[in-house]
Amino acid sequence: MSPPRPYVLLSAAVSIDGYLDDAGPDRLLLSSPEDFAEVDELRAGVDAILVGANTVRADNPRLLVRSAEHRRSRVARGLPESPTKVALSGGGQLDPAAAFFTAGDTERLVYVPGAALPAVTARLGAVATVVGAGDPLSVAALLADLAGRGVARLLVEGGGVVHTLFLTEGLVDELRLAVAPIFVGDPAAPRLVGAGEFPWRGERRLRLDGVRSLGDTAVLRYLAS
Repeated sequence: MSPPRPYVLLSAAVSIDGYLDDAGPDRLLLSSPEDFAEVDELRAGVDAILVGANTVRADNPRLLVRSAEHRRSRVARGLPESPTKVALSGGGQLDPAAAFFTAGDTERLVYVPGAALPAVTARLGAVATVVGAGDPLSVAALLADLAGRGVARLLVEGGGVVHTLFLTEGLVDELRLAVAPIFVGDPAAPRLVGAGEFPWRGERRLRLDGVRSLGDTAVLRYLAS
């Protein structure tokens, strides 16, 4: 029997040609306002939000629920205003002044390889709980630890390295793609996933569970089973 783990929803906005961003210094906003609002609702409905260290460094995300109504609803259910923030890092080279650590009043977890645990705890232990998750870092170990902390639903928001890790391990239950009506066409720009051995190939396919339009953005929902 597999160890318990959270339900994993991977959410990403991409260009028509599969890019998460362009290669410029400023973040390319791919989502429509309607899609941003729905993602905020998704955040309000989960127990934790996970991003990779590259996303923390490049985008400096706050990872908070924006809507006051959604925050009030969470508090009424006995929850913090925003879900637990989770970062996955190979070496813990994160700025303790980043918005991930300073914005909002919610729990922050940083998962690193076991060998890096002492150094990263010394660096970030004052602003987050640092957890060793195997050598090399294991997504399965990370999920098991989150389950032990009461996380039943996890929202994975990127970036491409993290998407690839979760998808190649077959540890995604639901995939939500918001496809923006633009092309990036820059090989230096980050893509949805990198190279890897994905479970869903050949005759094994993700199941398309819905297609909707939100503003000028197409939202596709896929289920892994």
